[in-house]
Amino acid sequence: MKTMPGGESAVGGGAGGPGQALRLARSARGALALRPGADIWHKPALSVVITLALPEVALLLAGRLDLAFYVTAGGLCALYAHGQPYAARARTLAWVVLGMLLSTAVALTTAALTDSTAVRVAVAALLAAVHKTVCDATRIGPPANVIFTFVAASAAFLPQRLADIPAHLALGALGGAIAWLVCMAPALVRPHGPERIAVARALEATARLLRANGSRHDTAAAADAARRSLRMAGPGPHLTGLGLLLIRAESAAANPAVHRDRAERFREWAHDLRKGRSLPETGPAHAAEAPEPTGADTGTEARAASGPRAALRAFAPDSPLLPVAARVALGGALAGWASMALGVDRPYWAVVTATAVFAANTTMSWHRGLQRALGNLLGVLLFTALVPLTSTGRAALVAVALACQFATEATIARNYWLGSLFVTPMAMIMVQFAGAEPARQLITDRWLDTCVGVAAGLLVCFLVPNRRAAGRVETALAHVDAAVTAPVPSRERLAVTLLELREAADTAGGEWWSAALPQERIAAAELRGHRTLAALTVPSAPAATTAAARVVARASSPGPAQ
Repeated sequence: MKTMPGGESAVGGGAGGPGQALRLARSARGALALRPGADIWHKPALSVVITLALPEVALLLAGRLDLAFYVTAGGLCALYAHGQPYAARARTLAWVVLGMLLSTAVALTTAALTDSTAVRVAVAALLAAVHKTVCDATRIGPPANVIFTFVAASAAFLPQRLADIPAHLALGALGGAIAWLVCMAPALVRPHGPERIAVARALEATARLLRANGSRHDTAAAADAARRSLRMAGPGPHLTGLGLLLIRAESAAANPAVHRDRAERFREWAHDLRKGRSLPETGPAHAAEAPEPTGADTGTEARAASGPRAALRAFAPDSPLLPVAARVALGGALAGWASMALGVDRPYWAVVTATAVFAANTTMSWHRGLQRALGNLLGVLLFTALVPLTSTGRAALVAVALACQFATEATIARNYWLGSLFVTPMAMIMVQFAGAEPARQLITDRWLDTCVGVAAGLLVCFLVPNRRAAGRVETALAHVDAAVTAPVPSRERLAVTLLELREAADTAGGEWWSAALPQERIAAAELRGHRTLAALTVPSAPAATTAAARVVARASSPGPAQ
């Protein structure tokens, strides 16, 4: 591991070989280690349980639990966009629901038109590649493409008639509408809750940096996320106050050695924000320093582009996402066909497992493969242990599925394998809603599908190189240089380009067959960029207020997308 100037660490790039393989083996223990839980895990957990419980209980009482899969497909959209301000969340959730319905429609139509398992596997794998590409391009965030792929792959193997598809999609739309309402409901109580949490995270990251327990990169990423949250939320007095807190945090992060005594103050401010208390007083000297939240297409907004434009750009011939999409399509198809050859009638789980393995690079995919294999196999054991309970009746099926869904969201941030332990029985129960497979057959098939899926995913990941990863580093280096040498430097644009460089370097450094990265150039660019960033950061002295306002105004003005 190589330590970068800002305190970050990067995996050095280089050609694959025994040394790389040894490094992957040594990293296995770290891949399975547990991390602290997510700070707002209860929000998606409660949202999805409420969303799914309402229609599933209604279908249970109506004696039509066989239709629960379709309404659940839309209801799972309640897992998305919990970190976004409510105005942006409303738009994002609408796109998520639409994407889920379109994907499900393709899968159901395929199931209705053909009995060929090979064709169904191919369609599911292609849909998985589309899901991965679109979710990465739009930076939709957890759970990203996995939920889309699970629903589509499962739907492709359900018994289906063309005449029933409109009704089934209507149920999916109903589930999506409930998800939208449930996820938007907290706006009635805490309309600025997401923005407060985003700024609280930035304050906490700054406090860790000041105590020498955090990295400059993590602090910059938290500040970038907070700034983006304020911009998406729009203008307002409350948001101006949050902007003042963010400015104070960024000022301290620029010179941590000078401001170490502020760490406890930032931690207390973050605590107040999370508890919904009044905004702390930051002093009149900083009244002009707050960034005005706007809808401008700044560098930050370009980096977090969402919607159809970002999705379409991801499929351009020169897109850096296409090699990963090719891996997903090939790995999913190979896993499904191999599982089919081994006698599995509905190898959708092999497709889902293989496509879930693919991460940003080979090293991360290796970690994800280990996590997926362990979590899925333990999940099958958990499902086996629960069979005596779930076989007592349909009500037990619903109760166990909801409990597993809640447990998944409570644990998955600690490690992917721990979340997979609970998501596996939940997914198996969803298939049982439709009565597609008996429990004994499900258990046998899922064991086989998991092993085949992980093996196929890792095999394709190692054999299909992503040679565009190194090119992305060169592009990021050029962006940092342009941001540093601009006649009128934009602090915000420079911060975004530094984040892009670190992300590109980490991605390329984890590729098994990657060419050696220009580590010295990367280190020099980051050092120069962070020094420039510190110089542009708004200082505490009142004399700098006017200059700070000009920097903020430039960052808020429209500019070319990066």
